[in-house]
Amino acid sequence: MSLTDAVAHLSPERWEQANRQLIRKALAEFAHERLITPEPVGDKDGDSYVVRSDDGLTRYRFAAARHALDHWQVDADSITRSRDNAELPLAALDFFIELQQTLGLSEEILPVYLEEISSTLSGTCFKLTKPQVPSAELVKSDFQAIETGMTEGHPCFVANNGRLGFGIHEYLSYAPETASPVRLVWLAAHRSRAAFTAGVGIEYESFVREELGEATVERFRDQLTGQGLDADDYLLIPVHPWQWWNKLTVTFAAEIARGHLVCLGEGDDEYLAQQSIRTFFNNSHPDKHYVKTALSVLNMGFMRGLSAAYMEATPAINDWLAQLVEGDPVLKSTGLSIIRERAAVGYRHLEYEKATDRYSPYRKMLAALWRESPVSSLQEGESLATMASLVHIDHEGASFAGALIEQSGLAPTEWLRHYLRAYFTPLLHSFYAYDLVYMPHGENVILVLKDGVVRRAIYKDIAEEIAVMDPDAVLPPEVRRIRVEVPEEKKLLSVFTDVFDCFFRFLAANLATEGILEEDDFWRTVADVTREYQASLPELAEKFEQYDMFAPEFALSCLNRLQLRNNKQMVDLADPAGALQLIGNLKNPIAGF
Repeated sequence: MSLTDAVAHLSPERWEQANRQLIRKALAEFAHERLITPEPVGDKDGDSYVVRSDDGLTRYRFAAARHALDHWQVDADSITRSRDNAELPLAALDFFIELQQTLGLSEEILPVYLEEISSTLSGTCFKLTKPQVPSAELVKSDFQAIETGMTEGHPCFVANNGRLGFGIHEYLSYAPETASPVRLVWLAAHRSRAAFTAGVGIEYESFVREELGEATVERFRDQLTGQGLDADDYLLIPVHPWQWWNKLTVTFAAEIARGHLVCLGEGDDEYLAQQSIRTFFNNSHPDKHYVKTALSVLNMGFMRGLSAAYMEATPAINDWLAQLVEGDPVLKSTGLSIIRERAAVGYRHLEYEKATDRYSPYRKMLAALWRESPVSSLQEGESLATMASLVHIDHEGASFAGALIEQSGLAPTEWLRHYLRAYFTPLLHSFYAYDLVYMPHGENVILVLKDGVVRRAIYKDIAEEIAVMDPDAVLPPEVRRIRVEVPEEKKLLSVFTDVFDCFFRFLAANLATEGILEEDDFWRTVADVTREYQASLPELAEKFEQYDMFAPEFALSCLNRLQLRNNKQMVDLADPAGALQLIGNLKNPIAGF
């Protein structure tokens, strides 16, 4: 690729469009999080608003519809920016500088946040060069075409494609939306520093041979033997190519020089990066495991490393949850399954460990896990889609969810009921029966579809994201890490924030805007499914009363505020509840039903 080709996507027209889209999202989400307070402007239909800069002299004017949960559906084409009565072009970087104090961006955070915004805008420009696939066509596509066809990223976060550390050639090679095939780099790691753990019934040697193929394993063994090393003294670790070139070759130079780490080259299988950027789907053999790698890139409030210490308990936590799901009749009846993280490998750099605490990015540079593929669980006529697709909107404003409803031939509320029983009922039951919560956002759930109807849900990203909030829960020793202490009044926020505010809010507003499903009908259906679940388990009546899904309101937990305050580590992982930014309350949209 030539030097100029690398930036061909950055044209004035695309840049203008990307900036308009991002400012639209910033106005909508910052108004939702009460960082800005748009003032109504005297239009007769009352849907025009203005937001002023810190000094009061720059005005952003726009039209917006207000929805449940204080959701702002801002019309991108209506946004104008003016100063001293002169119209100015929309420029996202200026927007954040003009509202720096309002948004609470410190001198230290502002430039880094602007870099993340620039990266997000650049990614949008690249997406605008791709053939525009209408939602009606995308619903007929295969799992990975849908995965790489997503254009928005996280619906709440404004700077959601920071990926600080990627240059443009790396963006084009490794970003999920570029759909570039990737071969993973394989290292041999000396067993004195590395550990492999696996779920029940998995043994290292046979597992690695199944994943890599006999020929590749033998080739790697021959390389070690050829260097006078004993292959049995080493474990194989898959590494993101970026991590090898940019981190391990320099930061782990001592380990390579001493022969603790030996680079064996690339594997033979081709993988595709998923929405979570460091997880790979095996495109050569879709039935084989996903591979999740450490990636020391700053993205959406965290360095995306993987901790060797965390990896040790990962398979056990997954086995524990799989057993729980398998043994629970309510969860079984919803069709819920999890794709287990079956094996993990981590490497401990002893000197960095001596120099850091357990949360340091230096301890998260070399580890990997293998997660089951959902492909082999499909039955005749079933297909897969990331749940993030439900809030995807195409270039003509048509939603993926709307296209599925159309394809299903069902009434919209009926379609919604199927989806809620598959996705939402298991979340409710896990909470009420086991005090168990997930991180069930769009990228962490895979939907199994048949003729446009959601048949069942598959939860993923288990070990790092689930938590048991009951301090007295009896957990096996290796699983105890998932127990967290959460104040009583914050427990239900796991449903209200993660599901209602961060997902249903967008889905409901999109379907209403398209004229497919009235917002009241959406939330009434959510209320119906909640009540239907509660009526089926009278023995949990006390819990239903104690944690009231129909409470008039709940606390507004703000995600962008976390990132604006500290975009390198949004949340203290030791105390996730303590880190929440709670600003006032939201009206519970199902309370009235």
